[in-house]
Amino acid sequence: MSSNEQNVINIRANSKRNGLVTVLLGILGLGLSVMWLSFAPESLFLAGIFLTSAAIVTLLIGWFKLREPEFSLAITPAEVRYFHRLGKWQLSWDNVQRVDCPRIRRGIEHQELEAVGFKLKDYSPFLRGISPRLATHILMEQRPLLLQRDEDNCQTGMCYGNDMFDDKPVVLENGEQLTGVKAMLANRMSQLRDRLGFDVYISTADLDRSATEFATLLKQCQQSQASRNEQTN
Repeated sequence: MSSNEQNVINIRANSKRNGLVTVLLGILGLGLSVMWLSFAPESLFLAGIFLTSAAIVTLLIGWFKLREPEFSLAITPAEVRYFHRLGKWQLSWDNVQRVDCPRIRRGIEHQELEAVGFKLKDYSPFLRGISPRLATHILMEQRPLLLQRDEDNCQTGMCYGNDMFDDKPVVLENGEQLTGVKAMLANRMSQLRDRLGFDVYISTADLDRSATEFATLLKQCQQSQASRNEQTN
């Protein structure tokens, strides 16, 4: 096993916690609802339907929790890896220019968003390594980020037009041309950089701590990697 693999920091998402317990609660709720509908008087039939619906929703939530990978992120001395049931991506520390929590201005204060952002030096490695299915998921998941803007620049709320899904072809630095969903993701990354200062984002739902604490951890890992590179050179 390499030294990189021996020093992995694994992050388990808050959203994955208690998956098995949630499934068991859903099964228990379904059992209770069957008994309720079987033996309760007709006047309580509607309450039984509500109980059944709640149990089904609980069971589905638990099932989705269990479907996700055991760890959402792995931080190594060489890179940051993100895992999702639809695929994965990875960012080499050498390709990360900056990492922090994105902020927007609300009145006279700056408000941190519930996410951690990465500003990249080169889009190419990230876009080549991501699957189309995960790219599509990211486009949908990050729509709320695209709607974030300083108050005085968006008084009407009508700040965005047809660029929500910009599918213009993108030419990478190595000359490779991207089309389709990966081109849409590349354009989205550029839009978010212009508005929030970062290209790739991780939601707090994928973390085991606050966005600020996780950004601090990433900065420490990045500084450690930079120090090792200086010693090597």
